[in-house]
Amino acid sequence: MKNMTSPLIVIMFLSCWELGARLYDKAFILPSPIQIFIRFWELKKVLLLQHLPATLLTIIIGLLISIVAGTAIAVWMSSSLGIRKALYPILIASQMIPIIALAPIFVLWFGYTIWSKVAVTVLITFFPITVNTFDGLSSDKKEMQELFLTMGATKKDYFFKYSVPTALPQFFSGLKIAVTLSVIGAAIGEWLGAQAGLGYFSRRMMTQFDGAAVFAPIFVLTVLGVGLFFCVTFIENRLLKWRTKN
Repeated sequence: MKNMTSPLIVIMFLSCWELGARLYDKAFILPSPIQIFIRFWELKKVLLLQHLPATLLTIIIGLLISIVAGTAIAVWMSSSLGIRKALYPILIASQMIPIIALAPIFVLWFGYTIWSKVAVTVLITFFPITVNTFDGLSSDKKEMQELFLTMGATKKDYFFKYSVPTALPQFFSGLKIAVTLSVIGAAIGEWLGAQAGLGYFSRRMMTQFDGAAVFAPIFVLTVLGVGLFFCVTFIENRLLKWRTKN
């Protein structure tokens, strides 16, 4: 019965949306779920073969950069109190600036290339990966480090055999947040300046007052975000089999 709760909520939400859209009867503003699905089916080749690959490439590149850079900075901050005090406020400040304000600047710097969208994606996904990984690395217990060193282990052994495994759950928690935000970041970048992508296509359909076509790529983005989330969850469960669950 518990497993049926989420589908029932989704069905109720879509039913209310369908009814409300039918009563409102202005599809160019509020299309119904059925109208959106029909429009998606009509545009599926354009959306899935032309615009989805562009968005997916932006997401993958942005996530890879965020993972590598975010993990490296988290390790650096955990190794030095001075580095942590210097970088942590900068990390927080980077999230105080509205992404919607920076996206046009990235377009000015990089043009309508993929790198303006990647920059937005990195900026929005970098923080959760860095902070969660840093929190995981900082959860080391001093007693464990002393025990390792007493038993003849080097600092390198301690880092790879204790610190890294201890931080992995936190790292994956940050990554699961980042993959969902990456979809938003890529869409924002494409919305403000692009030549292809789901966000670009949605904005283009908006100028044509085609409400269902505006929502169709949003539907694809939603499915993409959920799919990426479950991919990360699958990898997490495979790598962290040792972790006990309640």
